Amino acid sequence: MSGKLYLVGTPIGNLGDLSPRAAKTLTEVDFIAAEDTRVTVKLLNHLGIKKPMLSYYEHNKKERGGEIITRLLNGESCALVTDAGMPAISDPGEDMVRLAYENGIAVESVPGPSAVITALAVSGMPSGRFTFEGFLTMNKPGRRAHLSELKTEKRTMIFYEAPHKLLNTLKDMLNTFGDRAIALVRELTKIHEEVIHTTLSAAIEKYTETPPKGEFVIIVTGAEAEERVYTPDEAILLAKQFCEEGDAPSVAAKKAAEITGLKKGDIYKGMLN
Repeated sequence: MSGKLYLVGTPIGNLGDLSPRAAKTLTEVDFIAAEDTRVTVKLLNHLGIKKPMLSYYEHNKKERGGEIITRLLNGESCALVTDAGMPAISDPGEDMVRLAYENGIAVESVPGPSAVITALAVSGMPSGRFTFEGFLTMNKPGRRAHLSELKTEKRTMIFYEAPHKLLNTLKDMLNTFGDRAIALVRELTKIHEEVIHTTLSAAIEKYTETPPKGEFVIIVTGAEAEERVYTPDEAILLAKQFCEEGDAPSVAAKKAAEITGLKKGDIYKGMLN
C-alpha cells in the first residue's frame, strides 16, 4: 500500500504557532521533505524530534520529486514543509502535490500559519475580495508587465517582497497604479512585527531615507470602479422601464435621475416626447 504525503504548515516566525497536530505528524512520518533542511532542523530541535530529512526546493524539485514519489509508493509517509507557512502556496510544493495525485498517492493537509492571510487580517485593508500575487519577478520588464495586468484590478492585491527589492517594487507600483493607499506588514509574528498604513509615494520616501529590513507583505487597494456616465437617452429608457413596472411617470423620472445623475425634469420631458 502507498504511503501518504502530509502538507504541514509551520510557523512564519513564532515557534509557538506550531499546532499540536503538526508536531504529532512530524513525529510520526517516516521522513520530511524540507525547503531548507537547515531551517527545518531548528524547528525539529525545538520540538525534540529527530527525523530523516531531504531537501526539496525549486532547483531540485524534478529529480527529488521522483525520489519522494518512489518512497511514498513503497509505503513510506512524508511530511512536506516549507521554511515558513503552508507548503504548496507560492512554493514548489504544488508540484509535489500534483505528482502525488498523478501517482494515486493520498495527500492530507495539516493546516498552519499563512503569511498572506495573517497579513491581510492584521492590515485592516478590505478583505472581502482579494488576489494573492506572490513574489514579483526580479526581471524588470517582467515585473512591470505583471503589474500592468493588474492596473484595473478592483480587488485588494497582496504581494510578498524581500527587503532588497522593496524600493524598486514600490516605484514600479506607483508608476503603474498611481499613488494608492497601501499597508506594509513586516516581520509577521516576530518581535518586531509592524503594520504600516501609508501610500506608495510616502513609502518610497521612507525607504529611500531608511533602507528596509525584514520580509514584507505589501497590500495594495484595488482600482476604484469607474463611475458610469449615462446619456439622456439611456436615462429616458430607464425611466420608461420603471413606468412599465407600474411607476407613475414622475416617480419613474425621479428614480432614473437618482441613478443616472441627470435632471429629473429633463428625463420627464424626454419621456413625454
